[in-house]
Amino acid sequence: MKKEKVVVALGRNAIGKTLPEQKAAVVNTAKYIADLVEERYQIVVTHSNASQVGMIRAAMSELSRLEPEYTTAPLAVCGALSQGYIGYDLQNQIRTELLNRGIFKTVATIITQVSVDPFDKAFGQPSKVIGRYMTKEEAEAEEAKGNPVICEEKGYRRIVASPKPVDIYEIDAIRVLADSGQIVIACGGGGVPVLAQGTRLRGASAIIEKDMAAAKMAHLLDYDTLLILTEIDKVYLNFGKENQTALDAITVKEAKQYIEEGHFGNDTMLPKIEASIEFVSAAPGRRAVIADLKDARAALEGKAGTVIG
Repeated sequence: MKKEKVVVALGRNAIGKTLPEQKAAVVNTAKYIADLVEERYQIVVTHSNASQVGMIRAAMSELSRLEPEYTTAPLAVCGALSQGYIGYDLQNQIRTELLNRGIFKTVATIITQVSVDPFDKAFGQPSKVIGRYMTKEEAEAEEAKGNPVICEEKGYRRIVASPKPVDIYEIDAIRVLADSGQIVIACGGGGVPVLAQGTRLRGASAIIEKDMAAAKMAHLLDYDTLLILTEIDKVYLNFGKENQTALDAITVKEAKQYIEEGHFGNDTMLPKIEASIEFVSAAPGRRAVIADLKDARAALEGKAGTVIG
């Protein structure tokens, strides 16, 4: 029987935050990815990178402060660095786990560039908070450069736009590698957002929502399933309250209704639901599944998580 083609979107819990956390987390994550490979699912993997981008950006900023001849790294460069860094740990551990099970498959990470619309309204309404806390003086210096900042309880932080993904420049390479039986890690952290200027691609000072990029990649690959793995076992209504209700399966229409009723947090479940709607609505016969990382295989078998379809 033909197995499904699945884009697997890993959350923060799958890769950790710091270097030691990531090293330990990917050992665990690789086991769940290997379970899917063992069941002969064709998978492409993507992942979060929020903590890693912040760490890289802070390190580069500190270097430029200590050694003025080194400039700070643009956000797009930090995103690309994070894809390579996370992919390095993830692909090596998946390879190790597969070999320990007697399975040989090449695992490859692709530094992925994602096209965004320069007229996306998100550029006029930055919403993604990034980087370390700054002093008032540092925040004023950022604003003088044209970089928006926000004042929080602990201090000031930069905010950037979160435009929607339009296209993925490396999609053909991802498809060829995946169809040849390789495991591909791509669109890490939503991919590097880029703007086309003639034949040149220029990095945009923005962050693409990781789950929306996963949905776009699954759509362009024409895969069957988008599997979003997180720390929550299912989607809930009234999450965290006494009357919280777990959802085993919902339609796109129901999902939209629950969004209107305000059931999902902007920085937690809402992006996952919106990405699921985007993917499922684009073609018939598709499904999105949101589940706990440890339930990856069971979720694809319909025994865990929440199905949107």
